[in-house]
Amino acid sequence: MPAVDKLLLEEALQDSPQTRSLLSVFEEDAGTLTEYTNQLLQAMQRVYGAQNEMCLATQQLSKQLLAYEKQNFALGKGDEEVISTLHYFSKVVDELNILHSELAKQLADTMVLPIIQFREKDLTEVSTLKDLFGLASNEHDLSMAKYSRLPKRRENEKLKTEVVKEVANARRKQHLSSLQYYCALNALQYRKRIAMMEPMLGYTQGQINFFKKGAEMFSKRMDSFLSSVSNMVQSIQGELDAEADAMRVSQQDLLSVNESVYTPDSDVTSPAINRNLIQKAGYLNLRNKTGLVTTTWDRLYFFTQGGNLMCQPRGAVAGGLIQDLDNCSVMAVDCEDRRYCFQITTPTGKLGITLQAESKKEYEEWICAINNISRQIYLTDNPEAVAIKLNQTALQAVTPITSFGKKHESLRPSQNVKNMELESDKIIPKELSTKPDCTQLIAPGTPIQFDMVLPATEFLDQNRGGRRTNPFGESEDSKNDEEDSLLQQMFIVRFLGSMAVQSDDTNEVIYEAMRQVLAARAIHNIFRTTESHLMVTTKSLRLIDPQTQVTRTTFELASVTQFAAHQDNKRLIGFVVRVTESLGEESMSANIFESNTEGEKICYAISLGKEIIEAQKDPEALAQLMMSMPLTNDGKFKLLNDQSEEDGAIPEETGEESEA
Repeated sequence: MPAVDKLLLEEALQDSPQTRSLLSVFEEDAGTLTEYTNQLLQAMQRVYGAQNEMCLATQQLSKQLLAYEKQNFALGKGDEEVISTLHYFSKVVDELNILHSELAKQLADTMVLPIIQFREKDLTEVSTLKDLFGLASNEHDLSMAKYSRLPKRRENEKLKTEVVKEVANARRKQHLSSLQYYCALNALQYRKRIAMMEPMLGYTQGQINFFKKGAEMFSKRMDSFLSSVSNMVQSIQGELDAEADAMRVSQQDLLSVNESVYTPDSDVTSPAINRNLIQKAGYLNLRNKTGLVTTTWDRLYFFTQGGNLMCQPRGAVAGGLIQDLDNCSVMAVDCEDRRYCFQITTPTGKLGITLQAESKKEYEEWICAINNISRQIYLTDNPEAVAIKLNQTALQAVTPITSFGKKHESLRPSQNVKNMELESDKIIPKELSTKPDCTQLIAPGTPIQFDMVLPATEFLDQNRGGRRTNPFGESEDSKNDEEDSLLQQMFIVRFLGSMAVQSDDTNEVIYEAMRQVLAARAIHNIFRTTESHLMVTTKSLRLIDPQTQVTRTTFELASVTQFAAHQDNKRLIGFVVRVTESLGEESMSANIFESNTEGEKICYAISLGKEIIEAQKDPEALAQLMMSMPLTNDGKFKLLNDQSEEDGAIPEETGEESEA
């Protein structure tokens, strides 16, 4: 008999996508076999139960035997002899059709029973092992996710020991269930052939033994055929027994490995690291950004192919390109208090992807391998010899960056290139070429306010009781001020935070405040923000509650000294307000918002408001400005025609809070 396809037991522990893909082919074959077995059993039961309709039943059986060739088994290799044998049996059934009268006992013992045992024992065993393998695989994934979330710092040794033990138990359980499942699927390929031919052998023998006339008629012609079929079944059974013994021995050898095979990061102190790799494969956690400050981590299978980093999810037939590694840079990073994280940066300085390895050995080998591939070592004649020379460079990439300031500067290569170009064109004074230090803009340790609080004066007015408040939250004076204002523009914004600053000479203070506010939200897991309506007029910036129309806070437009939108995230807007305290001292604070539209539109509205304030001092300048700008029907400045619909149209019902 030709050899059958088999699942390699040695690959059960690695559980790679290639193995899973091959496993799906075996599962498809088992499913097809189950469907065909049920159909064949129905045909045999009809032969057994329909004594008076034996001719019709045997005709159906003959057709069903011929249908085996058309089943398109996923693992149909080596079934040619089975198909030819079943074809011959079909002819025998047609010839014996006229001789059948009673076959109750013989058919029940020699034909129906074996196929029922095959379905109830073998196929059910495969289905049960499949469910157990799925449960073990899911349990292993959950334990690995729990292990991946172990913090890098302030690590609880007891918790780590429990989680590591849980991972080892889950991995051992998955390994055992996968070995049993693979063995059952491999054995099924042999049992399938036996199950298809043994019932027909019993059926034919029963027919000949029961009918003397049939025995006399077919004895000379069928003896050699039945003998060859019997020898074929015995041969397959012998191969199955030998394969079962070999798989049993292999299973015992694979299960007798060292405990470190199941334990992740078993040797943290001195792992055996190969720094000369030019290709690498294994599971990593991929960081995906799902919101402004929220992220998720997905465990996927990664492998290198030439100068490309490929990713292949479970169940996928092939991997897909996720990152070009040529001329890229890789470095270890501190990310969300997770261990063994590293980041890949493109040659242009753009941030690529952030990955997490499951052990220190994998972590350093991945960094060394990517570092070697990025230098296109794989294109040389002797890649390993070249990789050995670059080991020192690869080791430097393993050192994590702990200073956020240095990391921030390293992620802006385009700006450094621009400065180099300016220096080559002309000599720039040192005072002008260097940006102010972040400590000069914002004092270290400055607290950040994440909630919008009503001003003290408004709080006193609402609780004083002697002043009658407009039910819409606005006084008549404020309404008159808005009606007299030449500029009114409404924007939907969400307050992210505010903090005191030390300078308002440059927009860099706004960018630094944005960075610190977003970083603080990420560190403290603050994901919700308060939504407001920002009203820009020629006198002030007002934040209005969208439900009650109560003014939450007001900033005089004249006190706004700096305003800017984020250079990359166009929806981030910030402005600096300079106010005089009660003792005569001036204080400055930066307020950061996220807008539903581009922040440049809000900056344009604030800039226009300041121009109107200056123009109001000179009637001629104001008239010239009004002639150069489009006006609404009531004589107010009309801003940004293309955005009036999306910014001016405020939804009827908006929640007080929304996701950042």
